[in-house]
This record gives sequence, C-alpha cells and structure tokens, in this order.
Amino acid sequence: MAKDLFSQQAASYAGFRPGYPASLIEHILHFTTGRSNAWDCATGNGQAATLLAPYFNNVYATDISEKQLANALPAPNIHYSIGSAENSGLPADSIDLVTVAQAYHWFDFDLFEQEVRRVLKPQGKIAIWGYGLFYTNNDRFNQAVLEFYSNVLGKYWDPERLWVDKHYATVPFPFDPLPGFETTMKYSWDRAKLQGFLDSWSAVQHYKKEHSNDPVASWIESVADLLEQPLEVFFPVFLKMGQIRANG
Repeated sequence: MAKDLFSQQAASYAGFRPGYPASLIEHILHFTTGRSNAWDCATGNGQAATLLAPYFNNVYATDISEKQLANALPAPNIHYSIGSAENSGLPADSIDLVTVAQAYHWFDFDLFEQEVRRVLKPQGKIAIWGYGLFYTNNDRFNQAVLEFYSNVLGKYWDPERLWVDKHYATVPFPFDPLPGFETTMKYSWDRAKLQGFLDSWSAVQHYKKEHSNDPVASWIESVADLLEQPLEVFFPVFLKMGQIRANG
C-alpha cells in the first residue's frame, strides 16, 4: 500500500500546494474518448479531481488519508472515499480515465497496474503527472533552495522522491505510451506562501520528528532579505500517459 506521508500536514497541503495548469488537463482530455467516469487516485485534497469534474459525469476521488479528504474541495459530481491505489473499491470496466497527481511514485506499481487493468474500460486511459523542485529568477535564492533541499533535508527524503527528481523519466509505467506533456507553472509567492509550501514537504515532517527545531523557519530567516517582495516561482510539470497494452 502507498505510504501516508501527508495526513499530519493535511491542512498545509491543502492551503499551500500549487494547483495544476489547464493546459495539462486539455492535453489529457484530447486523448480521452469517454466522459462518463474518472478515477482520481490519491486525490489528496481534490485538486486534480476538481479540474476533472467539469468534463465527466462522475469523478471518483480516493485517498488513504482521512485527514486529506477532510480538506477536499467539494463538487456535486465528485465522490470522495477512502481507498488505496491497489484497492479502489470501484466496479470493473467502469472508468474512462485514471489520474494520479504527484503521488504515483508512492505506489506499489505492480498492484496498481492490476487495479488499473481491472477498473479501466477497454478504451480507457491513464495519466500520471507531477512537478519538480521549484526555482526562481534569482540565482542566490536558487542556490539556497538547493542547499536546503539536498543538504539540510537530503537524508530525510524517502527514496521514492528520486522518481520525482528525474521527472518520472525512469519510473515503471507498464502501459502503451501516449504523448507526454511538459509545461511550467508560475506563481507569485510571498514569504508566508513559501513557508507554508515548504512545511508541507514530507522530508520536513521527518526532520521535525528527529529534531526539536523547525528547519523551514530557520531557512526562511536566512533568505529573508530576498523575500521582502513577492518572488516569481516556477515549477516544472511532467506527464506520462498511456493505455492498456493490446496484448495485456
């Protein structure tokens, strides 16, 4: 079963994690023929499910974290429930599109593949995506981010984080590939937004369990002079998309 690394900071995750661009959803929908049912697996607070809702009759949004679902964004056709990547509870051959946003790297790939094969309709599609480490136009700030990410928090990242660092280039994906997609999300963040986002990192929570101090607060102070005005922050976005193999 996928790890639950975000229940503890569910409120921070809901309040400070970036959303996803409309161009990403448009690319996915271009290859998705059915519009009846979508399954957003590991939905978290429903960011992806909310973007899918206007295009499908029903969006079934599952997560293993009850606290994450408690912060989910409501919509009449989004059906939130406790469920894992390996055991969704959904009927067989019922889903037109499976989506996984910033969570695929936590899954048991083999068991998830079995569940996807079970729930997808014959022409159904699967789309997994994520975003990498953010950066700005300020070189000094970027170096400080890398120092914090790699050296301060380095040993506190779970090994699965490496899949994200490589933009899913090497992640197991046993489906017939469809065209991928890359783009960049851009935000204007003040100090509070940046600090809230960093506090949602799983590695930060691991660090806090071992130490008595908050690594984010001290790091923010080290770059405080660069945060007197909002910063333009960029996130690289990457997508893999596929369908069930014809011989599978």
